[in-house]
Amino acid sequence: MTRTDGYLLDNGQSEAAERFDAFATLFDPTTFRHLEALGVGPGWRCWEVGAGGTSVASWLAKRVGPTGRVLATDIDTSRVAPAGRPPVEVRVHDVGAEEPPGEGFDLVHARLVLVHVPDRDRALRSMIKALRPGGRLLVEDADPALQPLLCPDEHGPEQELANRLRHGFRQLLSGRGADLSYGRRLPRMLREAGLRRVEADAYFPVTSPACAALESATVRQIRDQLVAAQVATHDEIDRHLANVASGGMDLATAPMISAWGRKG
Repeated sequence: MTRTDGYLLDNGQSEAAERFDAFATLFDPTTFRHLEALGVGPGWRCWEVGAGGTSVASWLAKRVGPTGRVLATDIDTSRVAPAGRPPVEVRVHDVGAEEPPGEGFDLVHARLVLVHVPDRDRALRSMIKALRPGGRLLVEDADPALQPLLCPDEHGPEQELANRLRHGFRQLLSGRGADLSYGRRLPRMLREAGLRRVEADAYFPVTSPACAALESATVRQIRDQLVAAQVATHDEIDRHLANVASGGMDLATAPMISAWGRKG
């Protein structure tokens, strides 16, 4: 497939809110565990990169309190805008194309963002530049190539259809410039960038209502692109959505790899 400009899953589409809710249910516990371990607390200055929805920015706001600051940025801030009250500032910003929106941050965090950014190296350098000495960086990103299947237990025609659609979705992402094996490289890239105390782990949901909700919203959002790419027909997509809604399949997400370290 040829590359097409623009983000495949932009925030302006109606299904985006459902996707953000599912991401929050699936991944917030992992993200918040890491942020707590990094020591986020009163007075901290935090930059939430590619904020998307409100859940992480709102959590950070409670932790930093009135003496802290949370800058939540995205190329489309429509979904994070409701969180935009002190100590949260919401700003339009492209991390892969613009200079950082400030320096001296105690924490910079991005979740499921850089895999989609065309100039990922520049984005990572920008995030590190924005940290104060000793500041913490937490980058969490998917690695769909590590586990490419929607249904790891492919035991019937419903699961085969689901995995065919997931393969098509991955092709569409790759055609838009996404790096489907980015997550696994995060620890090395953080070390090579000079960060200290680099560690990483991964979270891999295998089945849950949130996985089903995420799959349904995603397929509905990109169904026209799937049909145009001849991945599936509208009838097949309708059948897959009905299979998902029935609750009889074990649906997985790509592993989310979290990597963190401190600026020297």
